[in-house]
Amino acid sequence: MAKKTVATLQTSSKRLTKAIKMVKSPKSDSYMFVETILDPSKVNEWLAKK
Repeated sequence: MAKKTVATLQTSSKRLTKAIKMVKSPKSDSYMFVETILDPSKVNEWLAKK
């Protein structure tokens, strides 16, 4: 189960997106958050990765 949050960040030179994904830890069965800032066209690709 993964939830996602996407926020759009704009700088003067290029547009970036901060994506946050909730993933289940294989060791403790708890959830942790993984976040990154990347190009908006690559958000769905990043969220699809496990």
